[in-house]
Amino acid sequence: MNPLLKIEGGSPAFPDGPPAWPVADDTIADSVNAAIASGQWGLYEGKLLEQTQAQLQSMWGLAHSQLCCSGTVAVELALRAAGVKAGDEVILAAYDFPGNFRAIEAIGARPVLVDVLAGRWTMDPQQVQAALSSETRAVLVSHLHGETADIESVVAIAKEAQIRVVEDVCQSPGATLNGRMLGTFGDVASLSFGGSKLLSAGRGGAVLCNDETMLQRARIFANRGNDAFPFSQIQAALLLPQLGQLEEYSRRRLLAVRKVATEVARSKWLHCLDHLSLHADVMPAFYKVPLLINEGAPFDRASFLAVVQQEGIMLAEGFRGFAKRSDRRCRKIGDLKHARLAAARTMLLHHPILLSSQSDIEKLTDTLGRAAAYLMR
Repeated sequence: MNPLLKIEGGSPAFPDGPPAWPVADDTIADSVNAAIASGQWGLYEGKLLEQTQAQLQSMWGLAHSQLCCSGTVAVELALRAAGVKAGDEVILAAYDFPGNFRAIEAIGARPVLVDVLAGRWTMDPQQVQAALSSETRAVLVSHLHGETADIESVVAIAKEAQIRVVEDVCQSPGATLNGRMLGTFGDVASLSFGGSKLLSAGRGGAVLCNDETMLQRARIFANRGNDAFPFSQIQAALLLPQLGQLEEYSRRRLLAVRKVATEVARSKWLHCLDHLSLHADVMPAFYKVPLLINEGAPFDRASFLAVVQQEGIMLAEGFRGFAKRSDRRCRKIGDLKHARLAAARTMLLHHPILLSSQSDIEKLTDTLGRAAAYLMR
């Protein structure tokens, strides 16, 4: 039984469970129905795919794109576009999505792990400098958990070292830094349209860049007589209406996160994006909102999650990270202290609740506070 309910004798904060995602939307239904009625949905190539690519290229201000079957494949294709080959080294943060490590390995390249910044979830640029070797071909930069990586510093280091920058914006479509879209700072970017993502076609992904020669490498690898990693016309019909809705949804999520971050800051033992300060030059995109249990907290992550999840809130453990991976599989820079702490203490709030009503956001923040208060007794 939920300890909070047992003590307070009430009902769960969200008795019907977490909000549904993707949302039921008439514009999406109309787009899919039109694709079915026209017969477009069954074509290998067609107008809907062309429209999707054109709109992605327009939104990001990049000249070339390739749609594919998943964000994970998009990362691999982006690495191949960047010229990564077997035997090369690719630098990435030791706290990152597990598929990124595997995408490097799938090429036969070697991951090189660098630490994240203290209390954060994105790579430390100073460690990128320390990780460079004669075998380094690229650095893979992920914008995670609503946080904007220090991409400008990484790009400057990479330019000096004459290596490529692959930007993973699978969690951050539409996010901007100084008015510029994340995904446009590096040489090539990857997007995800998975079922839980901010832009969802159930499955899917994309690679974007300005260099036609680079993208041609990805196309050649994907071409096996036909496209081996396809994105379908019906998926394009699902995605197209969402591209126009992304900015408004992002603003709504940001307002909710500001309220969550303000309330979390009242707790001595929880930490949520205070480093970001949600300042004016950053427009984040929140696929997951990170909560970090601070050192010395009188409760552990498992206990906190058990209480909150029983209230119907989608809060889960963060990534495990790669710091414990065998030295046979990767090269490590330093002790990766902050990545280890992130892996041990991060909790992630799934984004659908951020589009809920004002009263639901208040219930969310109240539940987080009550859970911490109860566990400190």
